[in-house]
Amino acid sequence: MSWNESYKLSWKDFKDVPDKDVSAVAITASGITFGFSVSKEDDRVVGYTSQVHAHFYPEKSWYKKEQADAHVLGHEQLHFDITELHARKFRQRIEQIKVSNNVRSQLKKLHNAINKELSQMQNRYDSETNYSRNVDGQATWKVYIADELKKLSKYKSID
Repeated sequence: MSWNESYKLSWKDFKDVPDKDVSAVAITASGITFGFSVSKEDDRVVGYTSQVHAHFYPEKSWYKKEQADAHVLGHEQLHFDITELHARKFRQRIEQIKVSNNVRSQLKKLHNAINKELSQMQNRYDSETNYSRNVDGQATWKVYIADELKKLSKYKSID
C-alpha cells in the first residue's frame, strides 16, 4: 500500500498475526522502494529517471486487538508518515544529483543513506515516545512530522 495524503491507516490494514511473545501492541512494517533507469549515448550517461515510493506492508503489520486503541493507531500512522518524510527527502536529494557517468553509484549511495536515516528516526521516535506511552512526546512528534512533511510538500507521493 502506497502512502497517500488522504488515506489514514485503520486496524483493518494490519493483517499479520500478532506476536504474543513481545510487549509491543502493534507493529507497522513500512519502507521505501526505489528504482531508476539511466540513458546513455555511446559510453556517456546523458540522463536518468527514478521512482521512489513509501509503502506500508499489511501482511507484515499486526496489532493486538485487546490492547490497541486510537492513540496506538496514531502512533503507527506516524511511523508510516516518517517513511513518507524520508521518501520526500530522497526525492529532493535525487533532484540535486548532476548527470554523470557515476550517477548509478551516487543513487545507490543516496538510497543507503536515506534508509539509514529512516531507521534512525524510527528508532528515535519509538524511544522518545516510549512506543506511544509518552503522550506528550507523541503529540510533539505529531506536530514535528506534520511540519516536516509540509516543508517538503513539493516532493510528496502522488498516486
